[in-house]
Amino acid sequence: MTNIRDYRMLIDGEWVGASDGALFDGVNPATGEVWSRVPEATTQDVDKAVRAAHRAFTTGPWAMMTPTERGRCLRRLADLLAEESEDLGRTETIDTGKMLKETRWQAKYIAEFFQFYAGCADKISGETLPIDKPDLFVFTDREPLGVVAAIVPWNSQLFLVAVKIGPALAAGNTVVLKASEHASAAMLDFGRLVEEAGFPPGVVNIVSGHGDPCGKALTSHPLVARISFTGGPGAARQVLYNSAENFAEVSLELGGKSPFIVFDDANIESAVNGSIAGIFGATGQSCVAGSRLYLQEAIADEFLDKMTSMAREIRIGDPLLEETQMGPLCTTGQMEKIEREVAHAQSEGGQLLCGGKRPQGLEGNYYEPTIIACPRQDLRIMDTELFGPVLSVLRFKDEEEVIALANDTVHGLAAGIFTQDSARSLRMAKAVRAGIVWVNTYRAVSPIAEFGGIKGSGYGRESGFQAMYDYTRPKTIWMNTSNEPMSNPFVMR
Repeated sequence: MTNIRDYRMLIDGEWVGASDGALFDGVNPATGEVWSRVPEATTQDVDKAVRAAHRAFTTGPWAMMTPTERGRCLRRLADLLAEESEDLGRTETIDTGKMLKETRWQAKYIAEFFQFYAGCADKISGETLPIDKPDLFVFTDREPLGVVAAIVPWNSQLFLVAVKIGPALAAGNTVVLKASEHASAAMLDFGRLVEEAGFPPGVVNIVSGHGDPCGKALTSHPLVARISFTGGPGAARQVLYNSAENFAEVSLELGGKSPFIVFDDANIESAVNGSIAGIFGATGQSCVAGSRLYLQEAIADEFLDKMTSMAREIRIGDPLLEETQMGPLCTTGQMEKIEREVAHAQSEGGQLLCGGKRPQGLEGNYYEPTIIACPRQDLRIMDTELFGPVLSVLRFKDEEEVIALANDTVHGLAAGIFTQDSARSLRMAKAVRAGIVWVNTYRAVSPIAEFGGIKGSGYGRESGFQAMYDYTRPKTIWMNTSNEPMSNPFVMR
C-alpha cells in the first residue's frame, strides 16, 4: 500500500489538524505498513472541542431543537451509515485487521441502533408526584447533562460509538468522542456522516490522540458532565482519577474473562459452534470473548475433539478477502503478550491442544487459534484477559463446582451456558456473576437490550431504552396552586 491517507479531526464543525502539527501513524496490522497519518491532539485542541460542545449545548441550535428534531438527525445518520457500510467497514478492516465481512456487517447493523434512539428521542418523560402537602403540584422533568466525553477502544468501535452517542444525543447532550490511538480512521470517517446528517457544528466533535495528553485533558475538563469509557482497567483507574477534577458522572466497560459453560446434556454441535464464535470470532479481540471454557467431564473429550478439529481448519489470512475466517491481531503488543502468557501457562502445567504459535508464510500480526487444557483453576491464564484467539479449558464434575469456578474471577462482563435443561439454565443464569448471560447462544446484541459488567468489568449499562435516562438528570419542580399568600414563616402551624 503506497498511498498514505492524511486525516483531520472534527472540532466545532471544522476539519483541523493538531494545533502543533503533530501526527502519528496508522499501521495496517495485516501487512505492518503505515497507511494513514492521524493528528495527535494537544490539550488546547481538546479544550477547543469541549468548549465547542458546551456552546452547542447551551446556546447553539441544538439547544433550541425539539426532541423530535433531534430524532430526525439521528435517523438521517442511521440511513447514511447503512449506505456507507461498505466503505466504513473497509477502512476499519485496514486499520484494525478485523474481518471485512464483520466490519461491513457491523457498520450496517449499527444503523439500527441510531434508528432505535431516533425513535426514543421524544419518549423521555418525567412524572407527577402525589405529594403529601395541600395546594402544591410537584413534577419532575428530565434534563440532559451537558457535554459527554465518549472514549472507545479500537475494537468494535462503530458499535461502541452507537451505544454511547446514540442515547446521549437523543437525550439532548453534546459529545466529544475520542478515537483510539491504535485505530482512529473509521471514527474520523464517521464524522463526515455526522456532518452530512445535519447535526449543527459542535454537537459531535471527534479528536484523536493518546491517553496523555488527549484522554487526560478530556476526562478532567471542567465542562465535561459525563464520561462513558470502554477500555482496560489501568486506563479506567486514570479516568476515575481525572474525573475528580470535574465530578463528572462515569460509566466503565472494562472487558472480561467470560466463562463458557457446557453441560453433558447440551447440543454438542451448537455448543462447539458457539465456543468457536465466542473465542475465535474477531480473532478473540472482543470484550465478551468466551475465553474460559468449562466442560462437564462426560462430554469433554468429544467436545475437544470436535473443537480442535475445527480450530485447525480455520483459514487465517488477509481480512479483506471473503474466504478468510480469521485475521490478524491489531497490535504487536497484543501478540507479544499472548506469546508470553501461553508460554507461562505451559510452564504451569497447561497442555497445548492446538495452535500456540505464529502461522508460517504470513507477514503481520497473525497468531494461530489456540486451545490450552488447564489442570487447575489457579493458572494465571485462567483470569488474564489476552484479547486474542486463546482459549483456556477446564473440566468440571457438577453444577455446584462450575458455579464456583465461573465466579472465581475479578471480571464479570459476560457468560455463556449450554444445557437443554431449562430449570438448570435459569439456576445458572442467576448464579453466575456477570452482567450478560447467554443461554444456548453467544455474542447476540440488540439496541433494545442493555449490556455492561460487574466487579472488575466495570459499572453502568449501555444500549436499551434506559440508557437515555442515564444521560439525563431529574429536576423536581414545585408549583403552589393556591391563590392565598404564603404564611408568615415565623408562625408555625
